[in-house]
Amino acid sequence: MKRPSPLRRLLSYASPHRRTVYLASLFSFLNKLFDIAPEILIGMAVDVVASGSESFLSRLGLPDRTDQLLLLAAATLIIWVLESTFEYLYEVRWRGLAQTVQHELRLDAYGHVQQLDMAFFEDRSTGGLTATLNDDINQLERFLNGGANMLIQVLSTVVLVGAVFFYLAPKVAVLAMLPIPFILAGAFFYQFRVEPLYAGVREQAAEIAGRLSNNLSGIVTIKSFTAEERELKAIERESLAYTEANTKAIKVSAAFIPIIRMAILAGFLATLIVGGKMALAGAITVGSFSVLVFLTQRLLWPLTGLAETVDLYQRAMASTARVLDLLETPITLQHEGKPLPRASVKGEIRFEGVGFSYPGRAPALTGVTLTIPAGTTAAFVGATGSGKTTLTKLLLRFYDPGEGRITLDGQDIRGFDPRELRKAIGFVSQDTFLFHGTAKENIAYGDPEKGAEAVEAAAKAAEAHEFLKELPQGYDTVVGERGQKLSGGQRQRLAIARAVLKDPPVLILDEATSAVDNETEAAIQKSLDRIVVGRTTVMVAHRLSTIVKAHRIFVLAEGRIVDQGTHAELSARPGPYADLWRVQTGLVAA
Repeated sequence: MKRPSPLRRLLSYASPHRRTVYLASLFSFLNKLFDIAPEILIGMAVDVVASGSESFLSRLGLPDRTDQLLLLAAATLIIWVLESTFEYLYEVRWRGLAQTVQHELRLDAYGHVQQLDMAFFEDRSTGGLTATLNDDINQLERFLNGGANMLIQVLSTVVLVGAVFFYLAPKVAVLAMLPIPFILAGAFFYQFRVEPLYAGVREQAAEIAGRLSNNLSGIVTIKSFTAEERELKAIERESLAYTEANTKAIKVSAAFIPIIRMAILAGFLATLIVGGKMALAGAITVGSFSVLVFLTQRLLWPLTGLAETVDLYQRAMASTARVLDLLETPITLQHEGKPLPRASVKGEIRFEGVGFSYPGRAPALTGVTLTIPAGTTAAFVGATGSGKTTLTKLLLRFYDPGEGRITLDGQDIRGFDPRELRKAIGFVSQDTFLFHGTAKENIAYGDPEKGAEAVEAAAKAAEAHEFLKELPQGYDTVVGERGQKLSGGQRQRLAIARAVLKDPPVLILDEATSAVDNETEAAIQKSLDRIVVGRTTVMVAHRLSTIVKAHRIFVLAEGRIVDQGTHAELSARPGPYADLWRVQTGLVAA
């Protein structure tokens, strides 16, 4: 079935604001109505002076010329006040609508994106999603700010001025409107010519922006390889290309208005000559001729901006389609909405015949069956790519298994709202992510209502308190984007503190000490020994020294469990675990 047009989809989305759209459109029309009225009043004033007792107002029963001029002055005052009032009203309505729609659309789209499964993000770049959520929505905002009003006013101008022309002098009306098709053709031809040039400008702008962003992100590498001069020359080349592309576009765009002005001149001259002859012949009054002359330019000139407005409309509709497509992306992680009070979670975890494959890749897990009793610590070990981290992602419901099921306290986790499930799980990833904010805010991220004492207790448990005290503003020190002001080990300890503060019944530690030195690892390990008590803990580790106290260790290879047991059992019998243990303890050469 053919999808509705982007405009219809937008109107459907914005249907709660339909009344605002109608009012804004009415105000735009009324503004244009009173905007062209002064030209008519000027014609009537000329008629009063030139025609005397034969003027239009005299024929209406107001013979005194002074009274006629006073009436026109009063009408002018009222019309200017009304024109200004409706301009204010349409500006407020259209701009308010633009702000409201872009705000709601951005929140709805971003909120929807947060509900999508991780497979969605694998096929899309972060930059592309950011452009949709920001640039595309801003494009729609720009059209609603001014483009919609411009379209309505251009149409209103043609209708209202055309009606006046055909009422006063149909012959002149035809001649005055004759340039309109040429103006429109010229406008769209210009748009056709200049569009690829501006596309080149945008492409060069993107190139230089990308180069600058990449260089700023890699400033450490640039400095370490003393490549500053080389990179400066590269930026110079990109900047010159941008300048040249802009120059080409400017040469074409600068010629547009003078050419269109000639078409407007033709319409104006036709009105001047033909209308003037009719006035001299007495076919129309001098006042009517004045109205025609003044309204000709008012009729034709706004058309010069129509192509640009239509282009803005087309860009806005393309952007709208992208945003609404994103908003309509189906959520694949369905659930039955079963309640999961965190206080009631005991923490028994079962994998029952679980199989999983990432799109377009070989199976990551095949027939995984295991049980982790509540309150115990289980560890997953194995070579890179054996499926360890995939198990934790499935437990967090970042993905759903293709085969089998995972249960928490005997219930399939697919029955729970993923958000409720994740509230019961603390997660420390090997790829530590910190937000741009203070150390305290990052630790309290999982439970912002916790006070300073709880934050400090969590930091102490994660062996982070000592280094945090030494920072310039202590816990209130801003850690920078992605925590760039901290070392890898410091970031990891903050991540552990963040999980500890959450106090979840289930804790997942994915290489939680991979970025710390041996001394810090030993200190953190002592804290972890206390942290894991009374909660189900799942650990993923390459350093076997961090899991020797685990109640059960599962050894994975190529997505299957090939061995399991305690550290003592596994290290005592031949197998991949014992081999790895001997290598890491230095008993054999790697």
